[in-house]
Amino acid sequence: MRNIVLGAAAAVLGLGCGSPQSAPATSPTGAAPTAGASSSAAAPAPMPAKATTLALPGGGPDGVAMDYLLYNPRTNTVWVPAGNTAVVDVIDVATGKVSRVEGFPTKEVERRGVKRLIGPSAAALGDTGTVYVGNRGDSSVCAVDETRLTRGACAVLDNSPDGIAYVARTHEVWVTTPRDKSIRVLDGATLAQKARIEFEGGPEGFAADNTRGRFYTNLEDKDVTLAIDLASRKVVATWKPACGEEGPRGLRLADAEGILLVACTGRLVSLDVAHDGAAIGSLDTGEGVDDFDYSAADHRVYVGAAKAARLTVAALDAHGGLTQLASIPTKEGARNGVVSRDGHVYLVNSRESALVVVGP
Repeated sequence: MRNIVLGAAAAVLGLGCGSPQSAPATSPTGAAPTAGASSSAAAPAPMPAKATTLALPGGGPDGVAMDYLLYNPRTNTVWVPAGNTAVVDVIDVATGKVSRVEGFPTKEVERRGVKRLIGPSAAALGDTGTVYVGNRGDSSVCAVDETRLTRGACAVLDNSPDGIAYVARTHEVWVTTPRDKSIRVLDGATLAQKARIEFEGGPEGFAADNTRGRFYTNLEDKDVTLAIDLASRKVVATWKPACGEEGPRGLRLADAEGILLVACTGRLVSLDVAHDGAAIGSLDTGEGVDDFDYSAADHRVYVGAAKAARLTVAALDAHGGLTQLASIPTKEGARNGVVSRDGHVYLVNSRESALVVVGP
C-alpha cells in the first residue's frame, strides 16, 4: 500500500474548508424554515475527483482499529486514534508526514466470540494548545499538547468512553458512555468528573451548541435525538429523525442557521433546532454511514458511506435543504470522514490500515 503525499489542489473539486468543531458561534437569523425546503440555486455539476490511500504504520492482519477522526485547523493536522496500535497518529496535511502520540494503554476484549485489541478511539479539539483523546483500552480521557504531541492530565472513568466533545461555553468535556447509557461531564482543565447524565438508551453522536446553551446526542436504540441544557444538564427536547431500526448516528450543527444535521445509516436529515426539531431536509447517501463532517465556511457536508463505498458531498442551504454536489467512489469500509481547510477529505479504512483520502 502506498503512502501518498497529496497536494493542495482541492479547488478543482470545489470541496469546502474547515472543521465543524472549530466553527465560530453565531446566532440564527431569518424566518422559520419550511419543511422539505431545498436550495433554489442550481447545483454545480459533479467535478472529477479520485480517492487515494494514506497507509498508517503498525497495521497487522486485523488492520488498524479506527473510529472517530479529528481535523485540527490550528495545526493543520488530522488526528487518527489508532486503537490497537496504542498510539494516535497525527498527519500533517501540507506534507503528509505522520507523527505519533504514544503510550496509550490497550486491552484485549472478546465480542461475539472474536478477540480484539482496543485502545484510543476518539479525539476532540479543546482550547488552544489542547486535544482531548478518549481511550477504550483503559476507559480514560487524556489532554494532549497539540504541538509537542505529549500526554498531560488523564482521568479514568468507570465505563468505556465513545464520543467526546469540548464545550467552550462551560469549559467542559462531554463524553458519551453508551454501555451504561450515560454521558460524563468532565472539567476541561483537571478532567475531574463533574456530573453523570443518565438516559433510557445508549447515547450516540454529539454536537455542542455554545450559542443556545445546549448539547445534542442521539439514542440510537430509541431512534430519537435529544437536546440537553448545558446548565441544568436536563433533557429539554426530544426529536424524531425517523432513521428506523438502526437509529441515528453522527451529528453536526450548522450554528448560524440553527440546523442540526443527523446521520441515519443511509441518509442525512436536517432538523430545525429553533422550531422543536422539525425535519426540514433529507438526502440519500448510500448505506453504511456513521459519522460525517460539515464545513461552516461554505455550508458543505461530507458523508462517507462504508457499504456503498462512496463519499457524498452536499450543499446545505439556509432553510435546511440538502443538495447533492458530488458522489465520489471510495472503498468499501471507508467512513467517518473529516475535511481539511485545503479541501481534502480523510476517511478511515480500518481493514486496510489506511485512510482513504479524496481530492482532485
